[in-house]
Amino acid sequence: MDLKSIFKSLISKLKGEANKAVTKAVNDAASAGKTYHVELSPLPASVDDLKKYDLKKPENTVALTIAALCAYNKDKETCYAMLDYLMGPEDLSERDKQFIRDRFMDGVDYIPRSYFKGATPENDYQGEEGKIDVLELAHTRDCENEGYLTFWVRSGGADSPREVRVRTKPSTGEWFVNTFAGLLPGIRTPKSRDKWA
Repeated sequence: MDLKSIFKSLISKLKGEANKAVTKAVNDAASAGKTYHVELSPLPASVDDLKKYDLKKPENTVALTIAALCAYNKDKETCYAMLDYLMGPEDLSERDKQFIRDRFMDGVDYIPRSYFKGATPENDYQGEEGKIDVLELAHTRDCENEGYLTFWVRSGGADSPREVRVRTKPSTGEWFVNTFAGLLPGIRTPKSRDKWA
């Protein structure tokens, strides 16, 4: 084995160990933090459905963002309208819409469902619809003075929780989604679609 190959192997091993350490740290923090059990029943499927929930509870805003993403495969315009509502005074941008379209390409409709309690690749992410655990970790409130909170949500198809940031509107006390991109990275393929299963 030449020096270049040894170096590449060493770097790869270090990256793997670093990823494991980060995942462990996040998971340890998640188990030590506060968990909000949010139940959306029935799962909201329109802006009118979203209006039934109290946005003064930031954990509701996080869970409702997942519900909005679940609407995409039925009607993408409804999904966009729901997200637009959940963003409050900000508008859902064309860039946001393109990002969402890219994540749902090739029929990848299961990512938002992976956040439901009990959803796993083995059951094709058919967990308890609308039951979502929102995690408050050690750094959730680091930017609260600036009006932001950062929460995490566990996906049954990922090794560590995914991040969602919300922002308050002081005049109403409501919390609106500020960043939801952390919910959409790829996850493990559902068993029914995994040709290697």
